[in-house]
Amino acid sequence: MVPCGVLGFLRERRRRKLRLAPVPEAWGAILDANAPFVAALDERDRAKLFGDMAVLLDEKHFFGAGGLTVDDEMRVTIVAAAARLIVHLDVDRYDAVTEIVVYPGAYRHPDRDDAILGEAHARGVVVLAWDAVRGGLRNTRDAHDTASHEFAHVLDARDGRFDGTPELRAREDYRPWAVVMQTHFDRLREGDPALSLIRDYGATNEAEFFAVVTEVYFERPTLLRERAPELYAQLHHFYNGRA
Repeated sequence: MVPCGVLGFLRERRRRKLRLAPVPEAWGAILDANAPFVAALDERDRAKLFGDMAVLLDEKHFFGAGGLTVDDEMRVTIVAAAARLIVHLDVDRYDAVTEIVVYPGAYRHPDRDDAILGEAHARGVVVLAWDAVRGGLRNTRDAHDTASHEFAHVLDARDGRFDGTPELRAREDYRPWAVVMQTHFDRLREGDPALSLIRDYGATNEAEFFAVVTEVYFERPTLLRERAPELYAQLHHFYNGRA
């Protein structure tokens, strides 16, 4: 049996090699069309994003469903969306994800009557509707981004629970996070007009609240900071490491 330490060393060596490889030229046109947020990143953050994308493309398995054949445009776009959330976090946050299943559009779930656009499973599978992923990323101001939503669920479930609290940066972060998130979740459920920028779906439960406000944080950060400064500060500290 190979010791875990050796496996970890080999994995990190492979990841370093992937990060040092030249960025494929084909990524440029794909990201310009489908992920305009990339162009707004500074050089350091863009390099981190590209490195994480290379790692995710190497380590995650993509499968088409509903008659869809997954191509490079889909793979590159989806991992860019995932990497966006962890520009200031470690790619290890996605270690639990093993498979990404892509449908052409909204699909039926056996446990639900309505069609859905995506889901994240505790067993390491993320399911996405391609047209929702592409449309959500291309429209940068509607605060609705299916890929960010589902990968936020992955971050949330890293500790084994979909409860709206991801693995935070420090022990002392948990109490203020709980207070602020619960307060704003309650305000959304009560229909506070100041939180109208957050979709009603966020009032479903605490896990959906975190995923929905993640969409808002990445697409309408200025408005979120104006309308809900304490909520913005918690998300900013988690995603960016700054209060």
